Amino acid sequence: MERLCERDSAALGSIYDRYSRMVYSLALRIAGQPGAAEEIVQDVFLKLWNSAASYRAERGPLGPWLCTLARNRALDYLRLKREKQRRREDSMEGDLRLSVSAPDPETLAAQSQRAMRVRASLSELPEQQQRAIELAFFEGMTHSEIADALAEPLGTIKSWIRSGLLRLRESLANQ
Repeated sequence: MERLCERDSAALGSIYDRYSRMVYSLALRIAGQPGAAEEIVQDVFLKLWNSAASYRAERGPLGPWLCTLARNRALDYLRLKREKQRRREDSMEGDLRLSVSAPDPETLAAQSQRAMRVRASLSELPEQQQRAIELAFFEGMTHSEIADALAEPLGTIKSWIRSGLLRLRESLANQ
């Protein structure tokens, strides 16, 4: 990260090689579209390049920080997509002619394999960690909302999510 702060592009390449698959998988899981996931990955690493100095190692490892950026970008993408859809439906005044293009088989196979690895790793976590991570990353709930939904203290929810993500990272790295 020190090299990245000095605008060393090789450092960015090294970080990209290490974390891009993890960021892409999360973005794809949330956004549901490979093209959107690729844009999200690009946004995350561009943000890292432009604001490397804002990363604080004492607050946590780089991987979860990048995942948080990816999650936020993916949720923003979904919100924007929903808003565009709502506007389109409003402008069509009830005419629901939508064109849908099917992804190619290679993309579907790659998505399926990634999803199976993530699901397998997620299923190895304790139930409370699984549920907290699913609510946070796949349903877009805040930590406070999760605490309310699960009737648990906020600190407990944060702990479950953090330890669950660390175990997921280890499990996926070993695959």
